[in-house]
Amino acid sequence: MLELLDETHRCPSISLLRKALTRYIKALGIKQTITIIICDDATIHQRNLEHRGEDYATDVLSYPMVEPSDQDMPLVSHLGDIFISLDTAQKQAKDDVLSELLTLAAHGITHLRGYDHPTEEMWTIFHEAQNQALECLRNLKKS
Repeated sequence: MLELLDETHRCPSISLLRKALTRYIKALGIKQTITIIICDDATIHQRNLEHRGEDYATDVLSYPMVEPSDQDMPLVSHLGDIFISLDTAQKQAKDDVLSELLTLAAHGITHLRGYDHPTEEMWTIFHEAQNQALECLRNLKKS
């Protein structure tokens, strides 16, 4: 299940983003709830400083309910939360903001699933996830 919140009240095509993310999450077979919060640079900057010690606005932050190192933890109903800065997404968008938001959400979901990208090789998993999410959007636009 997906919970999508737009704290900025300026997110374009929020219903199409919700549909594409729902399709993507279903394709991954994720049964837990994921909360995605669209926020502004000021909000994500503050979170990045408080939680990571980084004094700048970033594009996406993920907060998993269970870390990969947690052993023998029961399956929880909430996979985690993802914060995405709409301001940064707009700056980074190559094609359109919707595709960038979907790419960032897929990146965050991949982190929630326990993956990280300390090496270039590990980035492959993230690129594949992002491409799969964008394919869900393309298929929605076709139908």
